[in-house]
Amino acid sequence: MAAVEFEQVSKVYPDGTTAVSHFDLNVEDGQFVVLVGPSGCGKTTALRMLAGLEDVTRGVIKIGERVVNYVPSRDRDIAMVFQSYALYPHLSVYENIAFGLRVKKVPKAEIDRRVKDAARILDLEPYLKRKPRALSGGQRQRVAMGRAIVRQPQAFLMDEPLSNLDAKLRVQMRAEISGLQKELGVTTIYVTHDQVEAMTMGDRVAVMRKGRLQQVAPPQELYDRPVNLFVGGFIGSPAMNMLEATLAEQDGTMTAQVGSQVVELGDETLAAHPALPGYAGKTVVLGIRPEDLEDAALASDATPHSHLRGRVRLREALGSEIMVHFDVDARQAVTEHVLELAEDVDQAAVQSLQERPGETTMIGRFGARSRVTEGETIDVAVDTRNLHFFDPDSGSGIYDDINEKGAT
Repeated sequence: MAAVEFEQVSKVYPDGTTAVSHFDLNVEDGQFVVLVGPSGCGKTTALRMLAGLEDVTRGVIKIGERVVNYVPSRDRDIAMVFQSYALYPHLSVYENIAFGLRVKKVPKAEIDRRVKDAARILDLEPYLKRKPRALSGGQRQRVAMGRAIVRQPQAFLMDEPLSNLDAKLRVQMRAEISGLQKELGVTTIYVTHDQVEAMTMGDRVAVMRKGRLQQVAPPQELYDRPVNLFVGGFIGSPAMNMLEATLAEQDGTMTAQVGSQVVELGDETLAAHPALPGYAGKTVVLGIRPEDLEDAALASDATPHSHLRGRVRLREALGSEIMVHFDVDARQAVTEHVLELAEDVDQAAVQSLQERPGETTMIGRFGARSRVTEGETIDVAVDTRNLHFFDPDSGSGIYDDINEKGAT
């Protein structure tokens, strides 16, 4: 096992395209770090440079204390698990798992021990004589994992390993891979475009956009304290609602004016965002996560909240909760950073942002006991403790320092 380090790593292709720019990341020995971001953000290119499958244009990559920029892939002591599994169809499960060890001329008895140990860990013992075509997608993924495990590498590199599986199997395999990594304690770097995978699996999550690292933090910190508007909008499902708001301060009390409505900001909000008074009289981007919106009829008086009023457009009953889409007479935040986020995540969202300048459709995650109906005008409770605020010009989160910005 070993730590992995990227120091100011960039990748520029001969045609001038920059895939990764000034990438800095430290992965501690035994840590599970997930690289996440929209398609084309550079996360797979970063992983391939670490694996030795892509040349590094600038910067340094270390595995342990060794600089590996010019070390051939086969000599980097890493094991990679691909999206395609890359199994040999004519070989049995046993032979697929053993293949890399045989190439390295590991003694036969040692190969047998390692393969059987891996098969036991991955519940593949009954399938060792089968060919890959006789296995399910999840079993094939386990075989690919087994081939990586037996090599006993310093680091596992995983490139979208679950993207070919159905939704139910992905959930199962997420848990299995996380448990396996903890059991083996091997440094792991995992690439995905699925932010749910990232949040549920990683010790730390590194969010990338257009080749640049935006923020590196434990999952809960990314969710609670996104460093900029992109991270706030990318992390979370459904995505954060973003409104144009004007802040006002009077007698020590702050409010956020959204359209014709006012959201009162309590003491806890101001304590979490000490820089907010510096924005009094200015327009900001107000972010409200769907889970911080509730049917006012169900809201607890113990929770500090303000109200928004809206008309229900769509009600999606999911059993344990209800997703409520409702229109409010407030402006959707349409800044350069919001538009870029929409382009990265959902091209169709760009046009809708520009077509409805005076009205916004918000999404709330209501309790299952809510009785709101489509077409009804409702009061929605906003949990003011968890509001997010972003500078409309820089896109940075507004926290302790009025100019706070950048990755952490």
